[in-house]
Amino acid sequence: MPSKTNKKRRTFIGIDVSKKLLEVAVHQSDYHFSCPNEPQKLPLLLSELISLRPARILLEATGGLERPLLHALQAIGLPVVVVNPRQVRDFAKALGLLAKTDRLDARVLAHFAAAIQPPLRPLKTQDDTELDALMGRRNQLSDMLTAEKNRRGSAATNITRHDIEEHIEWLEERLKELDEKLKQQLQCSTVWQQKDKVLQSVKGVGFVTSMSLLADCPELGQLNRHQIAKLAGVAPLNRDSGQQRGARHIWGGRAQLRCKLYMATLAAIRFNPVIKSFYQRLINRNKLKKVAIVACMRKLLTILNVMVRENKLWNVKAHPVSA
Repeated sequence: MPSKTNKKRRTFIGIDVSKKLLEVAVHQSDYHFSCPNEPQKLPLLLSELISLRPARILLEATGGLERPLLHALQAIGLPVVVVNPRQVRDFAKALGLLAKTDRLDARVLAHFAAAIQPPLRPLKTQDDTELDALMGRRNQLSDMLTAEKNRRGSAATNITRHDIEEHIEWLEERLKELDEKLKQQLQCSTVWQQKDKVLQSVKGVGFVTSMSLLADCPELGQLNRHQIAKLAGVAPLNRDSGQQRGARHIWGGRAQLRCKLYMATLAAIRFNPVIKSFYQRLINRNKLKKVAIVACMRKLLTILNVMVRENKLWNVKAHPVSA
């Protein structure tokens, strides 16, 4: 590795993670190096990173490739943050950097870390990681099941239809097994058990939605209503310019969480008196159905956020309908 200079000050480091290589760059420095993305090479990389005295180490979410490095960095207490690749790519475009290479990506990550200084997040425990993995796998199988059910109706022959039905049966059994594993994982934490009890006390919120909120939204109960709505991607965002006032649209957020919240809201519109009344009020004011549903999603999430914060079970009188 090349020699380093001027390491007394705190540094901002970007690491581009690929399947075979880790490309490391330091902000406002010509210092950079590459390291094979192999477990046996991580101690050397960690030693080098410690000597750089990082204020932030930035990684992109790469579908799981970043997790071994992330866990290794967190285990020794280095200030690592994982960010959405879209944010970093937009940042690079704003800088006029249209080319894309691993080394350039690492430099952009380091620059992003220095300019934005994203906040550090609490370390995930092994139980948290297990819950995330189980819920992620459940989402994958659920997507497969939906796709296979859609294919069944257009199967060209009885043989292919029978094959699809066998696969559907297998997927349904695997989902049941995963649900049992999720219930077992729930027993690892009394905090999770209490949150699950609070969440499922709301009509419309079932086991799957509760597990999704625990896994995909650990911030629930810690943020205000505006922050939690943006996090889930159900906050209406302005599109104004000069005298023009554009229509508000939801955008961004955590997609899997939003999908589960959508399904819970559809059930709540039918069976939860508060959400049902709120939805009907919006429809009576000539709101589009999709707009009304999103508003109900936001209201349901806001209610859940308050309930978890105050550790209180559902109470209709505590949540009056408001426009």
